[in-house]
Amino acid sequence: MKAVALDRRREANASWFAAEADRLARLCRAMAERFARGGRLLATGDVSDSRHVAVEFVHPVIVGKRALPALAVTPRQLELLAEPDDMVIGFGADVSSLAARGCLVIDLDPPVDDPFVHHELVETAYHVLWELVHVYLEHSERNVHDTGAASFLYPFLGERETDEDAVLEDVRRSILMKAEEIGALREQTLTEGRETLLAAAGAMRSAGRVLALGNGGSATDATDLVADLERGGRAAIDLTADPAILTAIANDVGVEAVFSRQVIAYGREGDVLVALSTSGGSGNVIAALAEARRRGLVTIALVGYDGGRIAAERLADHVIVTRSQHIPRIQEAQASAYHVLVELTGRPE
Repeated sequence: MKAVALDRRREANASWFAAEADRLARLCRAMAERFARGGRLLATGDVSDSRHVAVEFVHPVIVGKRALPALAVTPRQLELLAEPDDMVIGFGADVSSLAARGCLVIDLDPPVDDPFVHHELVETAYHVLWELVHVYLEHSERNVHDTGAASFLYPFLGERETDEDAVLEDVRRSILMKAEEIGALREQTLTEGRETLLAAAGAMRSAGRVLALGNGGSATDATDLVADLERGGRAAIDLTADPAILTAIANDVGVEAVFSRQVIAYGREGDVLVALSTSGGSGNVIAALAEARRRGLVTIALVGYDGGRIAAERLADHVIVTRSQHIPRIQEAQASAYHVLVELTGRPE
């Protein structure tokens, strides 16, 4: 793996967030004001990013944080749904005309040529917006900056009364700290996981097809991985893509079987299964890995925390561990890992 794979990420991450921290902090405040008035966040364009935004805002992983209305929509749905208090993000789609309707148009477009690094910066940016918009929502309600059980998300923010300018400065500094945190975590993931990534890429090069899966935000990363592989000319199947299949299995068999049943249907000996899990212990992911092994598939797992059961019990052939307990940062570092996998795998011969 060339050193530039890490260097280009480190440099782009540091420079873009240093330049954008103040704007992103002010954007969090503007979004909080619109959410408080009943506005919604509408995301369109790239499917994986749009769905990732929706799942993060609607299903917050922090206990006690409110669900905020966010939707992944097609351009036609956006035209029909957008209202004056709404916020709009276009991932590769021009949504500037919605400003005339009164919508807040959110620009997340780093000036980076590398499409993988661009995607990684954008994913970090919308995670940061999701994390820090709650600061303004809570401050406006109580005029006390009480971060409570979620204080680890807001490293500069304590339980103190403060004014809006002080909150803005604290949020700006928090954004810079989060950018520094993900920079270090990407380095850990790509450096510590170097040999595993090389071995996993070798398996993918000789594979028949790649199957990918994950839950929640990790499901959207599986979608992104499949799209990246397809752009490179490789056959890949997204096991998170069909809600009819997922809900049928979950309803009639159980949530734990939603991926393993698809492995039975689609997996062939010589294929590769890539599983993304922030915890390393999701039951439906573990069941799919076990089924894949029974059927002769090579298994690759990208996991967070200490690797969970998947790493401890060696439930996958190749395990890349991102050592953090902070789910957004884990997903961001995992995006770098699977992008490197795609680069190392290359086009089919």
